[in-house]
Amino acid sequence: MEENIDPEELEQPPVGEGNMNAMIFCAGLGTRFKPWTDKHPKALAMVNGKSLLQRNVEYLQQYGITDVVVNVHHFPDQIIRAIEKNDGWGSNILISDERDEVLETGGGLLKAQELLSNGNSFITLNADILTDLNITDLINYHREKKSLISFGVTDRPSSRNFLFDEHERLCGWQNNVSGEKRISIQKENLVPKSYSCVVVFEPSVFALIPQRGKFSLVDTYLSLAADNVIAGYDHTGDRFVDVGKPESVEKAEQLFN
Repeated sequence: MEENIDPEELEQPPVGEGNMNAMIFCAGLGTRFKPWTDKHPKALAMVNGKSLLQRNVEYLQQYGITDVVVNVHHFPDQIIRAIEKNDGWGSNILISDERDEVLETGGGLLKAQELLSNGNSFITLNADILTDLNITDLINYHREKKSLISFGVTDRPSSRNFLFDEHERLCGWQNNVSGEKRISIQKENLVPKSYSCVVVFEPSVFALIPQRGKFSLVDTYLSLAADNVIAGYDHTGDRFVDVGKPESVEKAEQLFN
């Protein structure tokens, strides 16, 4: 690909219309969240009396998204029981079973393809992220950019960043601790942003994902970025908590009642 590619020059797939569904990633081992995750899945950790999973189901409901896929691996029966006991907290929740092998976010998404493929755009979230990013605004941004994939980003400090050009198009990734960089599009003056884990995909992405087995969505983004518009929606200033460690629960409880 040539440098300084204008996103408008690439022909993009049409954005799906109609009912949108979503996937919440709940299969992770939660190793940073020990000792809770020695006996429970992190998705059921409580913040002010509600589990992380319930909070994200209800977050999606605010935007009319009630068809949700949840993947399970670590203590899967606890998650399934919680969903059944609470009637999905008012949503229609389908289970993508990864008991045999945890597949990370990319592999988990690919495994859930049939549960998500209704011909429309869809959303993914990480269960351990709480935010009030406006999903309607993200979807509108995604449509304006004619993106294959769009995701929330902010200016907050992070050990890793995605790198964007002046059009908010994804060009690369960097690890701020190790110094590792992975560049998909060579450009000057790339802007680092931190990933918010709220993502809009076009359904055509499934035919384009080159990876198989266990892999991260980061790998997919970087492998597709040169030939497809992947855009970062900056929502700096919104509430955001990565509930990755037990000590982050206190911050989450301060921000989310």
